[in-house]
Order: sequence, then C-alpha cells, then structure tokens
Amino acid sequence: MAAYGIVAVATIGLASFFSIQSASGGSDIRANLTLIAPAGAGGGWDTFMREQQQAMRANGLVNNTQVVNIPGAAGTIGLGKLSTMSGQANNLLVTGAGLVAGVAQLDSAVTHDDVRPIARLVEEYDVVVVPADSPYQTLEELVQAWKADPAAIAWTGGGTFDQLVMTELALAAGVDPSDTTYIPKSGGGEATQALITDTAKAATSGYKDVEDQIDAGRLRALGLAAPQRLDGVDIPTLTEQGYDVDLANWRALVAPPGITDEEFAELRTLIEETIATPEWQAAVERNKWADVYLTGDEFDEFMTSEQQRIGELVKEIG
Repeated sequence: MAAYGIVAVATIGLASFFSIQSASGGSDIRANLTLIAPAGAGGGWDTFMREQQQAMRANGLVNNTQVVNIPGAAGTIGLGKLSTMSGQANNLLVTGAGLVAGVAQLDSAVTHDDVRPIARLVEEYDVVVVPADSPYQTLEELVQAWKADPAAIAWTGGGTFDQLVMTELALAAGVDPSDTTYIPKSGGGEATQALITDTAKAATSGYKDVEDQIDAGRLRALGLAAPQRLDGVDIPTLTEQGYDVDLANWRALVAPPGITDEEFAELRTLIEETIATPEWQAAVERNKWADVYLTGDEFDEFMTSEQQRIGELVKEIG
C-alpha cells in the first residue's frame, strides 16, 4: 500500500507538471496564465482560483487561463512545484493562512521565501458550531464544559486553518490545546457529518462551508472568529463574547522565483484589474469574503508577522 501511495502521488505530480507546462507555453502573461490551486477541486483555494479565472475570462484580461490543482501535504506540494518554475512568470499560486500553517507543521523544506509574494486579496472567517440538538446553547456554556473536561469535548474542522482557530480559542479560554481531542476532516462537509453523528461535539469551520447547514437548522452557530459581524449574518463575534480570537483565513497570490521586476509589476497590474471587475466583486459578496487588498512593503511585513503568529500556534498544537 505504501508503494502504491508513492506511485500515485508521483503520477499526480507528473500529470500536474505536464498540464502546467502545456498551459504555460510562452512567457506572455496576457496570452497564457496558469492559476495553481494547491488542493483538490471544490475547496477554498480552488474556489478562489476559479473565481479569478472567471473574472479574467469575462473581461478578456488574459487570452487563455487554466486552473490546475496540485493537492497534497497541506498545500506544500503545490508550493514546492511553483518554487521549481523559476522565471516562468505566467504562473500564479494561491496561498493563505492554511498554507503558512502547513509549512510550519510539516517543517517544509520549501517556504514562502522561495517564491515571490505579490498581494493579499481577501479573507474569510471561521464560525464555531455545534449540532442543533447540542446541550450547549451559547459559546459560554460550551467553553465552561470544555474547561471542566478538555478531552471530553471533541472538536473537528475541515482543514489546518480550522484547527488553528480552535487552538487560539483554547488559549483565550484558558484551555491547554494539547489536552483537547481534535478530529481533523478534509472539508466542511465531513466536519458537519462528524457533528451530526456525534463523533465530535463542536467544530470550527469556514462560515461559507456550513452556512447552509446553519440556515437549515442542523447546526447552531455560537460565534464568528471575525473582527466584526458580517453583513446580513446574525452571529456574534468571539471577541464581543469575551474571547480575543480574530484569526483570518486570508488568500494571497504568489509568483515563481526568478521573474523580473517588470513581470512582477505586470502580474500585480493584472491582479488589480481582475479584482476591479464586477464579476470579482460579485464573487466577494457571494462567498462572504472581505476585501483586504494589500501589496508592497506592507504585504511583506504582514507575511512576516503571520508566519511568526501562525508558527507559534502550530507549536501549541504540538
């Protein structure tokens, strides 16, 4: 089985490589552009890149855009692939808080220092949820039960970032994260199933991933890990309930190393044109994203601070 897994990963990697090579024929950014999602289809990174693709296509910003998925190892396989594409400016990869965490958790040999970050575009927020029939009606009731017996309150989530939010909440509540039972899942759907089947008692998940389950009454939302309430969403933040947790799941675009300053500037211009389109603005609203565009020295400083902050949370996970 181990050998089969290695062969499968190698096959996927080679297929992705040749797909990228084919899509990126030529170096004209406006002629061909490959958008790399370092995860499988249907997840947050994939959704982000397909929304970028749609906005570019609808407005004729690039003649040919292709989304390529390179899943595995919390996004570090995709990051590693981009790091080998030196000088190939017509490739962009989406990264974010989850990939920063993946680099730290896996002690990845490839980091964001090996690629060229361009800009942060949006961020989204997690929500703390419990099953509709849970005895915990409020966040405070859940936290008190958690503090009384950390191991008895099993948590779940759909990815590395969700575990980070749970960890930050634990620290804010005075719970040792290493005493908590955490059941990782591969997406919001699996996390919801774990709650409904009573495998887990609570979850942190991207709001958009569980919005339909909250609206349908299957899950109860107890708090948003956001700096302020979302428009049209009647869920209090964790901060206003006394827990200073506002870790944002941000999305940014990075380019391969070795590109010229002129190519970097052209990519940044393309990104700015894309996010100004009505299609992208509609995507931001539809996906409940917050527009937090940041580039230049301020973005570089943000990346440095996030790598430190998230690295410290990863250490708390153990």
